[in-house]
Amino acid sequence: MLVTAVLIYLAVSIGIGLYAAKFVSSSKDYLVAGRSLPLYVNVATVFATWFGAETVLSISATFVKDGMGGIPGDPFGATFCLIFVAIFFAKAFYRFDLLTIGDFYKKRYGKGVEVLTSLAVTISYLGWTSAQLTALGIVFNSLSGGSISLTQGILLGSVVVLIYTTFGGMLSVALTDLFQSAVIIVGLIIIAWMVSDSVGGVGRVISHAADNGKFQFWPTGGSKEWLAFVAAWATFAIGSIPQQDVFQRVTSAKDEKTAVRGSLLGGLLYFCMAFVPIFIAYSALMLDTKMVESLLNQGAREVQLILPNFVLTHMPIFAQILFFGALLSAILSTASGALLAPTALFTENVIRPLFGQHMSDKRFLLLLRITLVVFTSAVLVFALNNTSTMYEMVQNAYKVTLVGAFVPLAAGIFWKRATTQGALLSALAGLTVWALCEAFYAEAVMPTQFNGFIASLIGMVVGSLVPQ
Repeated sequence: MLVTAVLIYLAVSIGIGLYAAKFVSSSKDYLVAGRSLPLYVNVATVFATWFGAETVLSISATFVKDGMGGIPGDPFGATFCLIFVAIFFAKAFYRFDLLTIGDFYKKRYGKGVEVLTSLAVTISYLGWTSAQLTALGIVFNSLSGGSISLTQGILLGSVVVLIYTTFGGMLSVALTDLFQSAVIIVGLIIIAWMVSDSVGGVGRVISHAADNGKFQFWPTGGSKEWLAFVAAWATFAIGSIPQQDVFQRVTSAKDEKTAVRGSLLGGLLYFCMAFVPIFIAYSALMLDTKMVESLLNQGAREVQLILPNFVLTHMPIFAQILFFGALLSAILSTASGALLAPTALFTENVIRPLFGQHMSDKRFLLLLRITLVVFTSAVLVFALNNTSTMYEMVQNAYKVTLVGAFVPLAAGIFWKRATTQGALLSALAGLTVWALCEAFYAEAVMPTQFNGFIASLIGMVVGSLVPQ
């Protein structure tokens, strides 16, 4: 019955996505939903951008293992990112009336910066998107009792997401996000309520976690621990601002005010809901200590099985359907956006300039869909060969944009003296220094992304102030 219910759910999600494809007649519809989304849909798309596999499976498991101090990047940094976007960037993004964030770099600095930053942002999505496909593999592996391997599950999940995203683009993402966000919120709250009854109430869970030091948020070591903590937070809070999926959701709103409010409300909703799977996972530790500790002692990917295993062994079939429906909703909504965003950026800002600006909109739409299939294939290869947790995959992804794209973006909006030379030097210096530090000084006191970020700042200032 559980597998049947999940298959029906997948069919409904694909159906909604394909229905949205009927309304796609231009590249603007495909990439930014025609800039027509009302507030409630915009909030759902912003929320769904972040509430993905790592939130439900990886962050909750990390909390059980390391406590609050182990998750400064997500949900704390991720929430601050959306707040920063709402306050400082949403109006600017919306007023430019562009298809991609790469168009901003082109308009402000020219083609060279456009291509360099667009490549950096596109590459960063390999980790982010592969985390979602890995999660789909985990779900199908768990539901089948191991009959479907992790590899087969990843392949199956990618096909499902690819079908409706390829045809409907951002309109499909928006409509499925609305449906899936409702399933996520209702499903996880009901599961948490049922678990709370079994464990003796919310207060008992909080007391148990507090007694075991799980609410210790600030680092207790020296400068190395503090720098690592701040770097983890900043990687999400700042490094994810130049991401195409954030830009798409802001610019898909029907007006500027909706863009600001949607980002802010979506971020606050995400922060509140992120603690629901954390509560369920810690309750699982209290109810089935042996199972949870066994997974904690295994590899990185096995740790992420805490919630699926707990629900399958301790929850009634009704609750299992709710949980896996909510989990699939979280993954599918995030995965579809994570595939569309780099596709849009790479096609518009790297491939299209090679063909000149005279390409018809119909041919460009076809090119977008072809690129989506190719990018999905690349993500599959990355996902099948990566053994990190989803939380680590996402964090590593945002290091690239932190060192290579954020400073040119912020300077381009807020510093009138920023120049093309400064932007090029900023991106090149940030990426080069970060890559060298990752290769040779990964265990140094100063986090590698901080070195890259500082180099990016220096590159922008020096490159903009010296003779051009």
